[in-house]
Amino acid sequence: MDVILAGIIFVVSYFFIMTEKINRAIASLAGGVLLLLTGIYSTHEVFFQYIDWNTIALLFSMMVLISITEKTGLFTFIAIRFAQKVRGNPIYLLIGSAILTAIGSAFLDNVTTVLIFVPVMLKITKLLKLPAFPYLLTIIFSSNIGGAATLIGDPPNIMIGQAVEHFTFLSFIQHTAPVAIVMFAILIAFCLIFFKGKLSNIKSNMVELSAIDASKNLTRSPLLYKSVGVLMMTLLGFLLHSILHIEMTTIALTGAILLLLLTEGELDTEEILSKVEWVTLFFFIGLFAIVGGLQQVGVIDEMARMIVVSTEGDYVKTTLLILWVSGLFSGFIDNIPFVAAMIPVIQEFETYGMVYLDPIWWALALGACLGGNATLVGASANVVVAGMAEADNQKISFIRFMKYGIPIVLISLVVSTVYIYFRYLIPYMGQG
Repeated sequence: MDVILAGIIFVVSYFFIMTEKINRAIASLAGGVLLLLTGIYSTHEVFFQYIDWNTIALLFSMMVLISITEKTGLFTFIAIRFAQKVRGNPIYLLIGSAILTAIGSAFLDNVTTVLIFVPVMLKITKLLKLPAFPYLLTIIFSSNIGGAATLIGDPPNIMIGQAVEHFTFLSFIQHTAPVAIVMFAILIAFCLIFFKGKLSNIKSNMVELSAIDASKNLTRSPLLYKSVGVLMMTLLGFLLHSILHIEMTTIALTGAILLLLLTEGELDTEEILSKVEWVTLFFFIGLFAIVGGLQQVGVIDEMARMIVVSTEGDYVKTTLLILWVSGLFSGFIDNIPFVAAMIPVIQEFETYGMVYLDPIWWALALGACLGGNATLVGASANVVVAGMAEADNQKISFIRFMKYGIPIVLISLVVSTVYIYFRYLIPYMGQG
């Protein structure tokens, strides 16, 4: 009975999230409350087992840092300079935003990258009177593809890296980066095919753009140096977190609180906190809660165990099925809780006689990270961008996003299948 109840609540919640008939935060939170009322889990279980407070705290911290930094006019300055460098060309702007986002997502993390870059892109598109949707879509896809390339790029990779002791930062670059590079090239071609015609017809007012003095938008004050200094220290902390042995959430919280303390006399703290995307944060909380309901009744674990049963323990079939199941499900169930449920299941594969699990781990990593592009709730970066866009009156439709996201994911999974089969499975079968 609990399984049926949890399933119905999940489906109904997702229906309202996808159709956007009511606010997505309300839809997800209502689903979580219904799970509490029906006794699927207790308040203690949902708050301490299923809601990923590390992700919530990391997002909150970066939103605070970005909100304060934005007060200095830095992002407006960068936006104008960037637009001037590409001479307002909409196509070059699209490609440039994709490259910057992919690189940033690989070596920082995709959530931090979009939090920094989306405000810049929203300012550029407004300045040049360009439609924001193609650029925001490209940023989301680039962030998830770039994030798949490294251990710190996407939360699922971090979780897998922590679960498998012999996986290092270099391991991910060697094994997942090749697919990310190929997919990024395909993404650029994809975006040009779908958006080049629309964007080419738009002529930017280069005369007006060139006449703008970008430096006038930059407030050179102690606030600028404090905010940029703390932001750079925080990003450096992310890069060195494995050496420092400090969690990224702790680094982000430290940066946010430090900057609030340093600017307390210059800025109204309540105003800064009002700029935080609370709708996005509460949507995440509700999303973790409704997926937690499926975990509580054993749906996700049972689904994962059925993989082994359905493939009869065949190593090749199991690896490829993990890739496709992870890719397809991560598009509709946020990839963080999905990977959290899959990790212990893959660890149990050893009891089925599977000793060499590395290809299965890479299949999970690629499927979860690249599959997150399917829908607006597939990955953390997607939700964050959608929240920032909505706050700027540039709402991204769930269904419209899927029209582009699902084809990208299907292409990603085909590319990953070919890669995994030829790099890992054929050599494995040859040894057998």
